[in-house]
Amino acid sequence: MDIRLIALDLDGTLLDQEKKLSDRNRAALESCIQHGIQIVPATGRPASGIPDFIRQIPGVQYGILTNGARVADLTDGTIISEQLIHWERACQVMTFLAQYPVAYDPYVGGRGKMEARFRNHLDQYGLPEVMQQLVLSTRDEVENEFAYVQQGKMQVEKINVFTSDPALRMELWEKLKQFDDLIITSSLEFNLEINAAAATKGGGLRKLAEYLGLRTQQTMAFGDGSNDLSMIQEAGIGVVMANGMDMLKKEADYITLSNEEDGVAAAIYHFLRLPEA
Repeated sequence: MDIRLIALDLDGTLLDQEKKLSDRNRAALESCIQHGIQIVPATGRPASGIPDFIRQIPGVQYGILTNGARVADLTDGTIISEQLIHWERACQVMTFLAQYPVAYDPYVGGRGKMEARFRNHLDQYGLPEVMQQLVLSTRDEVENEFAYVQQGKMQVEKINVFTSDPALRMELWEKLKQFDDLIITSSLEFNLEINAAAATKGGGLRKLAEYLGLRTQQTMAFGDGSNDLSMIQEAGIGVVMANGMDMLKKEADYITLSNEEDGVAAAIYHFLRLPEA
């Protein structure tokens, strides 16, 4: 099987619930790299949110970032492709979100921009402690998100929304569809992710494959959430975790073990027949 690129969602897929990379998963990634296979984080996070223990694996060079809004070379910051939300549309979305008891933040230049009223009260929006630490490490505090984007005419990679209310989350998911030039997805049970309609992980995978001179049939992708759907559909082999969403499993070529059971390594060894240490 001629797989030359593996795209991996992080949260709920490659990483366990403590946001750690298991020894078995790491060994599988290193074995792939040794056999000439590109290992590519494909995440809703910006580049700054990819943990050092992944970025520093020798051979990890490229990233599909903020759900495909940006595809970049992680070693030197070269942007391979980007699909951004126009600053005026981003301001309209934030004005809409301000009507509801949710936290939200735009991503600009690879970092989230978040007001203190959200940063200092993340527990009120359903984020567990490990996610609070991740958010704090990947967001810069700004006095006013709307003003920051409007006055600087900042193009936005993504707008994140957090809420602890499942019913409100689903209500907003439906209402945000009024912005028909945007796409609404989710990677966690307490969030929504708003991107330009052309910004998808699947689109990012396709652009990166083209850049590297590969066919999409030579790619494998792993995911668990709705923001992974396009990537699962695009890849030559789409692998969904046992803990993944049912709608994603319907599109899978293969369902592997959960992220708590080293499901990434299990599928890699199953398909690629690499030697396991």
